[in-house]
Amino acid sequence: MSHLWRRHRHWLAPTLFILPGALLFGVVIILASIETIWVSFFDWDGVGPMQWVGLANYEQLFADPQFYVSLKNNVIWLAMFMLAPPLGLALALLLNQAIAGMKFLKSLFFVPLVLASVTVGVVFTWVYDPTFGLLSLIYGWFGATAPALLSDEHLVSFAVVIAALWPQVAFCLVLFLAGLNNLNEDLIGAGRVDGARGFAMLLHVVLPQLREVSFIALAVTIIGALRSFDMVAVMTSGGPFGSSTVLAYQMYEQSIFSYRFGYGAAIATVLFAVMAVFIAWYLRTLLRPEQETA
Repeated sequence: MSHLWRRHRHWLAPTLFILPGALLFGVVIILASIETIWVSFFDWDGVGPMQWVGLANYEQLFADPQFYVSLKNNVIWLAMFMLAPPLGLALALLLNQAIAGMKFLKSLFFVPLVLASVTVGVVFTWVYDPTFGLLSLIYGWFGATAPALLSDEHLVSFAVVIAALWPQVAFCLVLFLAGLNNLNEDLIGAGRVDGARGFAMLLHVVLPQLREVSFIALAVTIIGALRSFDMVAVMTSGGPFGSSTVLAYQMYEQSIFSYRFGYGAAIATVLFAVMAVFIAWYLRTLLRPEQETA
């Protein structure tokens, strides 16, 4: 047995380490996803017997005006969340400077990462309060009245996304700071010899070395925008009148409160399809330059 282990340990050791996580991922993610797709073809209240309805849940979904409101809000989340990586990179470039007091500033920007999303939602709910919140105090200094952002069906989604951007920008900041600390000093020195300064140094020397970090930041940001749920649940519960609902929250609402688990599974399946298509397109776009140069 020991001889067999020594002979094959180059692949046995990593396999044994990866196997528990792979099994957990397979059961919790893969099997659960397959089960969700299967449930979407049934009418089920979560307790009683399941009744096969075929594509009826999807027909109801695509005829539901609330579905398109939720889909529009997901697009708003995605578009605004695309600000997180460039903002995180800009802050990382600023905080990476060797200036006195910069470590203290870094700790301030790291605060959102140690706060739960529920805490962030509660804090921004107070900030947006038009009566005694921080926004009302700022408007009061100029003799104006603060708008009730969370009660305005046209502005509520933007207000919630801005709240969610705070920790997302901090997450991207940490990623880019780690990337900046691992830059190749020889390449930077060669760039300086060739006369690269400022933006030219950033564009031609620094950013190419941050390609992998940028990929992670963008991928996590996209997934976070598409699966947005907790901030909506905490700050608005989908209101007013469903105007801030996203697909993930609509799925939760239909499944838990309306006991329509088949319909909720159909929403989850559509959300999964949208996410898969977008990520596949993003990966294809990202990997195309490497394939062309190979």
